[in-house]
Amino acid sequence: MSEQSFAALFGRAPTAVGEASGRVNLIGEHTDYNGGYVLPTAIPQRTRVELAPRDDDRARVASAELGRPGEIVEFRVGAERPRHGWIDYVQGVTRFLAEAGHRLGGFEALISSTVPIGSGLSSSAALEVSTMRALREAFRIDLDAVAMAQIGRRAENEFVGAQTGIMDQMAASLADRGTALFLDTRSLEYQKVPLPGDADLIVLSSGVAHNHAKGDYNTRRAECERAAELLGVAQLRDVPIEALARVEALPEPLRRRARHVVTEDARVLAAVDAMRHDDVVRLGELFYQSHASMRDDYEVSVPEIDLIVELAARDRELFGARLTGGGFGGSVVMLARLGAGREVAERIAAAYARESGQSPTVLVPG
Repeated sequence: MSEQSFAALFGRAPTAVGEASGRVNLIGEHTDYNGGYVLPTAIPQRTRVELAPRDDDRARVASAELGRPGEIVEFRVGAERPRHGWIDYVQGVTRFLAEAGHRLGGFEALISSTVPIGSGLSSSAALEVSTMRALREAFRIDLDAVAMAQIGRRAENEFVGAQTGIMDQMAASLADRGTALFLDTRSLEYQKVPLPGDADLIVLSSGVAHNHAKGDYNTRRAECERAAELLGVAQLRDVPIEALARVEALPEPLRRRARHVVTEDARVLAAVDAMRHDDVVRLGELFYQSHASMRDDYEVSVPEIDLIVELAARDRELFGARLTGGGFGGSVVMLARLGAGREVAERIAAAYARESGQSPTVLVPG
C-alpha cells in the first residue's frame, strides 16, 4: 500500500478506518445482473480508507495508487458531479448514502490499496465498501453489509456508469478467504461454502487491464435484457437449463449470450455441489467449461487470457482454469494440486510472459 501518511497530507490523525478485500469469482460470470448465482471468495489484497470528519461540507480525498502522489481531490458532499475518474466511486457512495437518509458532512480521506486495478478482482467494490465502512464509523451511520452492497452497486451503476450486478459489492461486504460466498443475486440470500481442502487456489493477473465503464460490458447487459424480453421472462435467471431449446431459437448474438448465462447458472450450482463433496476434479472441469462459454458464447475473453488457460490445460498439476471477472482482460483463477500452487503459478506466469510479452502478476498464493 501507499507510503503516504494521513498526517503528512492533512496535518492531523484519522479518526476512522475502513477496509475491504478484493475478490476472485470462482464461477458464475455475468450471471449477477441476470438475477442468477455467483460464487466469489476474498483475496489477500485489500483497500484501506483512513478518514476524519470536517466541520463543513468539503470532501478532500487522496490516493497514491489512483491519483498522483500528494494530490488531493475535492468535492462538496451533497453536490456531487461525475468527473469520469476514480473520485466518482467516492462521490457515488456519498451521494447514495445521503439518498438513503444517512447524514454526512465533509471529511478528509486517504485511500491506499493493494487490489490491482483492471484485473477483474473488484478494486472498485473494495474502494466503495472500504469508504462506506470508514464513513459509517466517522458519522455513526447505521448500515449493515447488505445495505452497503446495495448502495455500492447504485454508485457503480448510476454514478460511475458501469452496469455491473451486485456480486462485487456483496463479496467486498461479506466474503472471507476460507469460504466461497454462494449468492443468489436476486434474493440476496447467501451461504458460505468451505473452499476445497485438497487444492490450492491460484489467481494470475494477465497484465491486460479492463474498464467496465466502457461500452462492451454494458452492451452485454443490454443483449441479455433483450434476450429475456424475447423469451418472455423478467431475467435470464428465469430460464431453466431444461428449457435451453428455447434459447437456441433466438437470433444471434442473443442466442449465444443467453446460452452462456443459462448454462453458467447451472455450472454454479454444480460447482457448489462439487465443493461440498470435495470433488476438485469435477470443479476443475466446470472451470474449463465456464471459460469456453465466456470465450465462445459471451465473447468477453481476449487472446492473452485464452493463452493462460491453454497453458494451464497442459499442466498436469492443475485441475482447471478460467477467466474470472467481467472480461476484456483481467485475471485467471486456477485450481492446483494441494501444495503445488506457488510452483505452478510461477511456472504458468513465466511461460505466459515468454509467449505473450505481457507482465503477469501472481496474486494468489500471496
